[in-house]
Amino acid sequence: MAEFNDHGFFGTDTNRIARRAGFAPQTFYRWYADKTAIFIACYRAWEDEEKATVQALVDAHAQPEAFVEAGIVQHRRYLRFRRSLRQLSLENDEVRRARAESRLRQVRQLQAWAGGGSTDTLAVILLEMERLTDAIAEGELTDLGLSETVARSELATLVGRVLTRR
Repeated sequence: MAEFNDHGFFGTDTNRIARRAGFAPQTFYRWYADKTAIFIACYRAWEDEEKATVQALVDAHAQPEAFVEAGIVQHRRYLRFRRSLRQLSLENDEVRRARAESRLRQVRQLQAWAGGGSTDTLAVILLEMERLTDAIAEGELTDLGLSETVARSELATLVGRVLTRR
């Protein structure tokens, strides 16, 4: 994950990944078919980390703004990795499928946290939250000379829509 986050998917290779993980490059292929396979494994680990962060906030009955901040921190921490994810999901069918599967798991988790709800509605909310969080993490609003305040407020509203379903 660190290699992908530091250099992006296209900026690294399996030899560098193996060395960074502390084993010989030829050992890589005992565990993973190729670089895409380990990228998808890293994506799943990222998803699990995000889920654990959100679960802790749910358990603490945190306010929507705390969820927003945690999401932005998570996306900023993995900025280059997420950029690679977005690019690969457009160009690589395997990554696109993995991303769709991830989002379906996330929607099911949102349903669990919300105590139900329409899959379609929660999927739309998820996509809106993801895009706004990425825009803030990437600095897109700043690039436009705009404040993040409105986007953060909209994110808190979206989180609130999910949380009030409990």
